[in-house]
Amino acid sequence: MDDVMTVAQIEAQFESEWVLLENPQTNEALEVQGGRVLWHGKDRDEVYRKAVELRPKRFAVLYTGKMPEGTAVVL
Repeated sequence: MDDVMTVAQIEAQFESEWVLLENPQTNEALEVQGGRVLWHGKDRDEVYRKAVELRPKRFAVLYTGKMPEGTAVVL
């Protein structure tokens, strides 16, 4: 997966998965617009372990599904 993909392309290809992006492209509000997919999977912890293993200099993790109602996100 060497190509840079947009968020729309990522969401279409990796439905309801956690996605690790290298060198994410962001807008002025720092919202992720795209990037190079390094890893993806249904298990969030697996994707974070892969980030630790690969040690990308700049990265983002996206979830392409819908968060369950009442879910809190901590940054």
